[in-house]
Amino acid sequence: MNQPATRRTLLATGAATLAVCCVGCGDDGDSSSAAATTSPSDGSAPASASADSGDGQALGSVSEIPEGGGKIFAAEKVVVTQPKKGEYKAFSAVCTHQGCTLNKVADGTVDCPCHGSKFRISDGSVAHGPATEALAAKEIMVHGNTVHLA
Repeated sequence: MNQPATRRTLLATGAATLAVCCVGCGDDGDSSSAAATTSPSDGSAPASASADSGDGQALGSVSEIPEGGGKIFAAEKVVVTQPKKGEYKAFSAVCTHQGCTLNKVADGTVDCPCHGSKFRISDGSVAHGPATEALAAKEIMVHGNTVHLA
């Protein structure tokens, strides 16, 4: 005779399943550096500093990312910046203060609409609080004229 599942059994089974699914989802602890790109001497499009040649998810065209500014890709929760001509950086678009999605890139910072935190486009560091932690770096690659998540 089958016994009905108790609440305790269901919760324990769900927690065990979640733990198994999350194995390997941790971070390597280094969120201080972004994937920088360099400009080849032949004048072609910038290439990523990453040695990985596989195409990740396409975010958009390099023409969408202004020099000295950036663009927020809200669906992917990523902001891509171009601090200097041909140098592309990417960061999480989630504010480290309370998890709001960043909504604006202006005057050299990426800005949070919730409490006014601002992060530098060059390295994701805090330019203005209340946030105290830098944005997590994201790996990107530039293939031709398209920016891809690595």
